[in-house]
This record gives sequence, structure tokens and C-alpha cells, in this order.
Amino acid sequence: MENILMCNFCGRKKNEIIFFVSGINNSHICNFCIDKTYSIIHSNNNKKKEEIDPIQIKKPKEMKCFLDEYVIGQDEAKKIISVAVYNHYKRILFYSSSKKNEKEVEIEKSNVLLIGNTGTGKTLLAKSISKLLNVPFSIADATTLTEAGYVGEDVESILTRLLQSVNYDIRSAEKGIIFIDEIDKISKKSNNPSITRDVSGEGVQQALLKILEGSIINVPPQGGRKHPEQKMIQINTENILFIAGGSFDGIDQIILNRTNQNSIGYISNKNKTKKNNNIIAEDLIKFGLIPELIGRFPIITHLNPLDKNALKKILIKPKNALIKQYQKLFNMDNISVNITDEALDIIVEETLKLGLGARGLRTFCEKIFLEYIFNIENTKPILTIDKETVVKKLLHY
Repeated sequence: MENILMCNFCGRKKNEIIFFVSGINNSHICNFCIDKTYSIIHSNNNKKKEEIDPIQIKKPKEMKCFLDEYVIGQDEAKKIISVAVYNHYKRILFYSSSKKNEKEVEIEKSNVLLIGNTGTGKTLLAKSISKLLNVPFSIADATTLTEAGYVGEDVESILTRLLQSVNYDIRSAEKGIIFIDEIDKISKKSNNPSITRDVSGEGVQQALLKILEGSIINVPPQGGRKHPEQKMIQINTENILFIAGGSFDGIDQIILNRTNQNSIGYISNKNKTKKNNNIIAEDLIKFGLIPELIGRFPIITHLNPLDKNALKKILIKPKNALIKQYQKLFNMDNISVNITDEALDIIVEETLKLGLGARGLRTFCEKIFLEYIFNIENTKPILTIDKETVVKKLLHY
């Protein structure tokens, strides 16, 4: 009688499985039992991990206070994002608790759209929140994304980066935060029909809908293009918080046209800010976002342009202030750095001319401190940066 191979655990025969793993004494285990065993072990390990390292949920006021330490100004945006994040993770904890059967009301996700000029703190807000809550965080650039089948990256690659940030721990990634930068760059190129496909505009917006809403997504483990022979990782995006940011250049004029206000003549910065805060879905649709995508971002807030006073505070006040960073770097070489108030004013004025917001501050600081760091062995123990020094350094460039 022929000896038929079968799994010693479930009894499946050779023609019913994909492969066997053989052990001692002619024992075998099939691929189905291996998968089941792995799932049990992986599930138990994740339960233990969640017990040891739960989400550090904070009240909105606590979040705002934390954000105040890193982001100057933008009080309204900080309040809105604090409430949105609080509600989001409270929802996750509620559904993962013993009360998960009490679903009389379905609580939806609180994805956030941040609109503001470059360098106003959009990315920093998202980074700081993830740091406070101790959750996985990744940044994706929307400008690299194209519709599936075309040159560029598939939208699923934004989930790959989140997985990579937690060493492919799926359970952990499924409670993370993804910041999608330059979301305005995937706006429709034209409202008129075209012979060619808008594969990096409306095509990407359509592809993002499923991910943003909350679905089981097949993700390529190494990112980039999907290939038929590539084994995919399944990730549930239901509890991933998406924060998108963009400058939306030109939306001011759309708002002015809607409100029937004459843009000719002098408009104060204060009035501009009020108009920008009045952004509605209709404005974003006219800008080039599809209604379905806007619907996936129920919370929309605007970050105000940074004035001279705000830029100066950014240089010296936050925990990660640029001047504090340089002082620490020099201190490592036993050098004390002092910078005068007049010198700070010059840096701020030049940054305002550049129009890059807080990012511009770094550009000028690098120019000022470059030679001192390059010749660190010859730098005096007390380094004073005054107005004359700053003017000389900036004129040199």
C-alpha cells in the first residue's frame, strides 16, 4: 500500500496543500498549519507589546502646550490639530477596548488638511504630535506619485515608508500618522477635458481615496512600482491618521473672487489672513482637488504667514531653536556663542525678503557660521556675532 504523505497536525494530504516541512521521525507540517502557528505567535507578541507600550493619548490642552514648545504662533491650527488627533486616538482606544461591541454610533476618521505658505510649520506640527504620542510617523511627497501603471511611484508607496519606519511591524504601523506633503501639487491640471491622461493630478487623487478612507491595501514591501511576482504586505488603513499639507499658491484669488471683494489696492496682512481662514470646499474644488478627496479631509485649517516677530521667536524660543542648536554645537568644542539682538534682526529681515518662512532662517545661519565651524580649531573661546559680522557674512555671499 502506498504511503501517502499527510500533515501530522491537520491531516491534510499532499495533493491538498502547497508544501510540507519535514521533521524527525518522518513527521510533516503543511503550509496552512505554519501560517496559523505564525499568526498565533505574532498576535500574542503584539498583544504583549500593546500592553507594555500603549498609545500615550493626551488631552487637547496638553497637546497644544507641547506644540507651543516647538511651533511659534499658529494657535488656531494647533488647537484644531490637537482636537482632531485626540478624537482620532480616543476612537482607536474605544474600539480596541471591551466596549468595541457598543457601536451604536460609527465614529469616522479625522484626517486633517493644513494649508499655508512654505516654512509656516505644517510638517513640524505633524512631527511634533507623533513625537508626543509615541506613534509611528512618516512623510510622503505627493509630487513623486503617479497613477498606477505610469512612471513614478504608486500611491501605496506612502504606506511602505510607514512600514519601514517601524521595521515592518504591521500592527504598530496601522496606528501611525502619515504626513502627505505638497498635496496641492496633485491638483487637476485643467478643468477642460484633455486627450492625455492627468496621471500625476486627478489620477493620483482618485488612487488616494481608498487609502485615506480606510481599507485593506496591498503594499509593496520595498516601495516603488508593483510587480506581479512581488509578494505584497496587507495593511489596514482604517486607524492610520493622514495629515496633508500644501501651500495652495493662488487660492487667495479664488477666495477673493468668491467673496466678491476687489483685490485692487492695498490689502493688509491681517485682512489677508481672515480671507485665507475662510477657505471652503468650493475654493479647493476650483483649485483642482476633486470633491471625493476633499471629503476624506473633514478638518481643514490654515496656517498664517510668519511676520518679523514670529521669525525672531523661531530663532531663539523653541526647544529646537536654530540659535540654540548652533550654541550647543559650538559648546561641544568648548566655545561659547553670543548673538546680539541687532544681528537677529538682520537675519530675520533677509529671511522675509527670501520668502521661505522658517526654512529661510537656516539658509542664513549656515552662511554666518560656516567659516567659524570650518576653522573651529582657530575660533576663540567666546564667539560674538553682532550686526557688523552678519552684514559682512551675508554680503560676502
